[in-house]
Amino acid sequence: MKRVLIFLPYVPYPLRRGTFQRVYHLTKELARHFQVDLFCLSSETEDVDHLPRFQEFCHRVKFQPFQNVEWAPFFTDRLWNPLPVTVRHWWSDEALASLRDFTAGQDYEIVSFCDLVLWPYVKEVFPDHPVRVMDRSRVDWLYQTEVLQTVDQGFFTKLKSRENLAKIARLEKEVRRELELMVVCGPDDKTFLENKLGASENIFVLANGADVEFFDAVQWPAAPTSHPSALFCGALDYAPNVDGLGWYFDKIHPLVMERLPDFKVLLVGKNPTAEIKRYATLAGVEFIGEVPDVRPYYQKAWMQLVPLRIGGGTRLKIAEGLAMANPVVSTTLGAQGLELRQERELLLADTPEEFASAIARYALDEDLRKIHGSAGHDAIHSLYTWRALGTRLADRLNQLIPHKP
Repeated sequence: MKRVLIFLPYVPYPLRRGTFQRVYHLTKELARHFQVDLFCLSSETEDVDHLPRFQEFCHRVKFQPFQNVEWAPFFTDRLWNPLPVTVRHWWSDEALASLRDFTAGQDYEIVSFCDLVLWPYVKEVFPDHPVRVMDRSRVDWLYQTEVLQTVDQGFFTKLKSRENLAKIARLEKEVRRELELMVVCGPDDKTFLENKLGASENIFVLANGADVEFFDAVQWPAAPTSHPSALFCGALDYAPNVDGLGWYFDKIHPLVMERLPDFKVLLVGKNPTAEIKRYATLAGVEFIGEVPDVRPYYQKAWMQLVPLRIGGGTRLKIAEGLAMANPVVSTTLGAQGLELRQERELLLADTPEEFASAIARYALDEDLRKIHGSAGHDAIHSLYTWRALGTRLADRLNQLIPHKP
């Protein structure tokens, strides 16, 4: 069996974040096609408890103790270093030595790593490997650009953002030259990179999916609340989510409450910011916070809201919700990367009035909710199971391996 090294900047378990969902399931699926050695930077004390879970499907596993370095002071250090500070934040001499030791004497057909922050390690340990692949749970160049353009920031914060982006741009040019393949979550990631660096056949779009055995609409049939309700589910300290909720509550929620006085937004997620906590006090908001299982909330909400204005990266909640036949109102950007059709599997809306009207349409039309929920469920089962996505990725990786006579 062909051998693959997978190098991750974290232990992707428990599945608390969208990035963990993607990385965990794709690693597990790739282990069906390849013999996988897994090396993870481990920053949580509980990580060691999950080692047996990965040993079930990986050949060799190493969790390397790790803590991010302190953020470098801007004028005396950061400004003069050519590496982006967001990449330097992940460097460790001990981790480098451990990676060398773990991979010494091993012959891998593919070296796969997750995100730009690990590239400095890979180019040190595998400077001449013919098949190096980066799976990008998020294109930081795109993400940081959109944060700069969308989020209100002070002058010095913007200055630091521009400085870091200039260094990321240089590093992105380097990885474009050096890597055999880059795997991204959506077409917006690919378009952004190609607009910046030119078209490339070495950018492979692989959308995110859902664990359809877990998010099962049959085992968890709809049990809607007595009043119109919508679910927002996601990390409540993640900048795109905080920005999207700010846009929703400032511009859209008042319009919805005028039309639907008994409407409720269910806010589910961990680590709410002070801003999110303020929204939790508004009329028409039920703050749930972190929960051990999100399925009961998909089950009882009439619809799911995805009011994202900052793109790139994972969009798992749409796939998970539709796997449970829960209809979705999303911005166009929020649903990019998923082959879902407006007015067939979901409703797309990009202005406050359009978004509020879409919510009202679902709230007032039970048949429409059921039709879109059912069609979305079928689309996820057809295109976006982790088994199907893992097979697609394995097929693409196999194409990279040089033929040995």
